[in-house]
Amino acid sequence: MISVLDIVKDTMVDGPGFRTSIYCAGCENACEGCHNPQSWDIHHGRWMSTNDLLREVMDDEFADVTFSGGDPMMQAQGFAELAQAIRQNCFKTIWCYTGYRFEWLIKREDKQPLLKLIDVLVDGPFVKSLRDPDLLFRGSSNQRIIDVRKSLREGRVVVMTDEQALGL
Repeated sequence: MISVLDIVKDTMVDGPGFRTSIYCAGCENACEGCHNPQSWDIHHGRWMSTNDLLREVMDDEFADVTFSGGDPMMQAQGFAELAQAIRQNCFKTIWCYTGYRFEWLIKREDKQPLLKLIDVLVDGPFVKSLRDPDLLFRGSSNQRIIDVRKSLREGRVVVMTDEQALGL
């Protein structure tokens, strides 16, 4: 079960192309200037099963998937189950937004199953003083767009350029 605030279909702001974005509830980071502070409390969402969320994702056969929030890493087990179901049932890229840094996440056993199933991680807390509205797919310049599969394979953080993130 995942506490979900909203599901937005055919959005183009949470990654390249059309996406089904699942906005979860629950975030410990409480970043100053957060655009979604109502997402901080996990109880503000409605509990949904992996099967219900998978149906929402598969409902749009052409859209890829984004996990956002709140912070999906607070519900890593539920999102890992959903990501595994997506991998088993369709070919969609999976992006995930988190306020945690990749280097911290990779050391956490409870976060690794989700990390291993996503393609791209946008990491780092939103920092109001580093806000840049011209950045692609992120809000502040400290946040990185990470190629997770390549990072895990190479044992180092592989940051994507904007062109790579767009899939050009």
